[in-house]
Amino acid sequence: MHRAQQHAETRTRERRRRLAVEAARLMAESGLRDFAQAKRKAAERLGIHEDASLPRNREIQDALLEHQRLFQGDSQPQALTARREAARQAMRLLQAFEPRLVGPVLEGSADDHSAVNLHVFSDDPQAIDWHLSEHGIPFDSGSRRYRSGPDSEWEAPLVSFTADGIRFELSLFPLDGLRQAPLDRIDGRPMKRATMAQLVALLEASTDAMEDTGSPDQPVPDSPFADH
Repeated sequence: MHRAQQHAETRTRERRRRLAVEAARLMAESGLRDFAQAKRKAAERLGIHEDASLPRNREIQDALLEHQRLFQGDSQPQALTARREAARQAMRLLQAFEPRLVGPVLEGSADDHSAVNLHVFSDDPQAIDWHLSEHGIPFDSGSRRYRSGPDSEWEAPLVSFTADGIRFELSLFPLDGLRQAPLDRIDGRPMKRATMAQLVALLEASTDAMEDTGSPDQPVPDSPFADH
């Protein structure tokens, strides 16, 4: 009985790994960033439907980083650097709103499909709209759902625009939202947020690492906000 249980557990782990790898491949190749949707598509493709075999979001995220390292070793780091440089320019433009970088561009899994996600803070729900309009940046308005607990969700106003081929998504929080980040969709913990200073340090560390390994310098993208 014990041997049969061990065999079942091993098979479940193998299926979880296969599903995580397939979901990561779908995300890397299609730009899909919805973990639940990636799981469903991977399960359909592999014909695995047991709930116990479904990987956690963190397992898929780890598999995605591994896939990018193995199969996108040239293109993904360049796309990531371009988006981090663009984020720095955007955060400079939005400095009055205490911007924080979040998501794949901060975590390191951003690619050519990824948007730059920023949290901005103001008690005036129209402040961001006015600020972008004053700088001649056309934008779309919407909302994004966030969680602050297992059973607590709310929608934050979302402003999005594209500059120099890169999409930016700004989620607006009240000023007291600086004190507590919403929960991350990957592991359910408070989301990691980076200030401008932390992003600059991250860019400098990345540059130092490339120099230490003798990697060729990557081109610095034009600023999408150069004219503003």
